[in-house]
Amino acid sequence: MSAFQSPVSPPWWRDEQILKVIFQIAFAVAVLLSMLGLYRNLTVGLDQLDLSLGFGFLTNSANFGISEGIPYDPAESYLKAFLVGAVNTLYVSVASILLATLMGLILGMARLSSNLLARKLAAVVTEAFRNVPVLLIIIFWYQAVILQLPGVRDSYSFLGIFYVNQRGVFFPSLNPSGWLLPMLALLAGVFWLRRLRPDRPSWIKNILTAVGVLLVILAFYVWAPQDPLQIQVPELTRFNFRGGAQFSAEFTGVMLGLVTYTGAYIAEVVRGSFLAVPRGQWEASRAIGLNELAAFRRVIVPQALRIMIPSLTTQYLTLIKNTTLAIAVGYSDLFNISTTIINQSGRSIEVFAIMITTYLIVNLMVATGMNWMNERVKLVER
Repeated sequence: MSAFQSPVSPPWWRDEQILKVIFQIAFAVAVLLSMLGLYRNLTVGLDQLDLSLGFGFLTNSANFGISEGIPYDPAESYLKAFLVGAVNTLYVSVASILLATLMGLILGMARLSSNLLARKLAAVVTEAFRNVPVLLIIIFWYQAVILQLPGVRDSYSFLGIFYVNQRGVFFPSLNPSGWLLPMLALLAGVFWLRRLRPDRPSWIKNILTAVGVLLVILAFYVWAPQDPLQIQVPELTRFNFRGGAQFSAEFTGVMLGLVTYTGAYIAEVVRGSFLAVPRGQWEASRAIGLNELAAFRRVIVPQALRIMIPSLTTQYLTLIKNTTLAIAVGYSDLFNISTTIINQSGRSIEVFAIMITTYLIVNLMVATGMNWMNERVKLVER
């Protein structure tokens, strides 16, 4: 008989692994039953009101105008109106995220500056915008700043191509032609050729890449029948500007409100991320012969990014959800258009379901992209 005996397995009601599976199944069943119960209560309530669920109304004519966005006609369907609102929401979200990130980086680095004036001024701006509700900031920019600007004929002009007035911001637009894609393909080829010789010194690769890019651009603009990118400058007509691109007054007010509010929070994220990098990293960088700029770019920034990106993700998702406040100044975002559709069709449940699904998809896409970026910069341990 062996001196060692195999351990006796516990009964299933005491096995930790089996109990975990049972509890998870029980929880999933409870959630499913709760959802079925809520759905049953919903259908019973709708039946009592002689109403029914369905999305067939989306094909009905909207019969209301939308002030800005992709081409749209009031005779088109509710579905097209939803699409216009979703595009407008994405438009203001992307623009605000880019500008808020830039503002946050500038303010965050200024708060770390050795210059007393820059440090204190950045602190005042950051604390001022962080401690005021974002709705008030949006209304302030729209009512107290944009609507107080001069009229069209008295617009503020910058360099003769940028104009600011109470109708918004007018600036040159880039109109691509059919020659843009071939030019971009050749430019991508130039950068691909750069990677074929990894043994070549970097300064030589930089010079050759710059020369290649310059030659490709010059070749297309000199010999192509049509410019790859045509610049159209806004021109003042009798009552308004013609040509170019425009940020409407409502879009500008929403964007400035979201940028200043979120940018103040991003500034604190940036400042905290750089302060979290141990001071010894600077000394270690100098010890291996790196100058201040090289140490900052190669040693400090990569470590700060690992701390920064999760918090930045939260700020970006919050900004997208805050776009629903655009209704306060009349910007035609998804929420604003959806409320109009509810008033006309009476389909509040279906419309809210579409809104929730749209915002959920957009936020999940942003979160997925930021998580991918976080995976790229995280520390890989051997």
